[in-house]
Amino acid sequence: MAGLPEPEVGLVISYSYLWKDEGELGQTEGSKDRPCAIILAVDHPNPQAVGRKQVAVAPITHTPPHDRAIAVEIPPRIKEHLGLDSERSWVILSEFNLFTWPGFDLRPIRRDESRVDYGLLPPKFFEQLIAKFKELRSQRKIAGTSRDKP
Repeated sequence: MAGLPEPEVGLVISYSYLWKDEGELGQTEGSKDRPCAIILAVDHPNPQAVGRKQVAVAPITHTPPHDRAIAVEIPPRIKEHLGLDSERSWVILSEFNLFTWPGFDLRPIRRDESRVDYGLLPPKFFEQLIAKFKELRSQRKIAGTSRDKP
């Protein structure tokens, strides 16, 4: 892959996402590469990782959420802007994967294998995601899965 983008909130990347229930069953790899939205990108807290970022990503799925309160549907115009398919999709905000950028699970996007990103979400839509994420966090309805290799 050519140069990697800087990780920034709102960037949608192609990623091998490990769902919480898959991890609980002992899986160590995601079963499918999927678009994921970066919802957090901060300086890594480990002093040995100076200059690196720790990133949290929320999965994007075509499967309607079992509980609409844990997700935000992506409007068709935003999906088109990102170059995603036209099927309905949701950003699931009740779980996330946490990893050190760039990590092992970035994947090239289908339309351009030299890239791992689809582009940035519009700021107003990203603000919606973060508001929902904060609401779920205050209700203790969020689970994170570390994807860094031990």
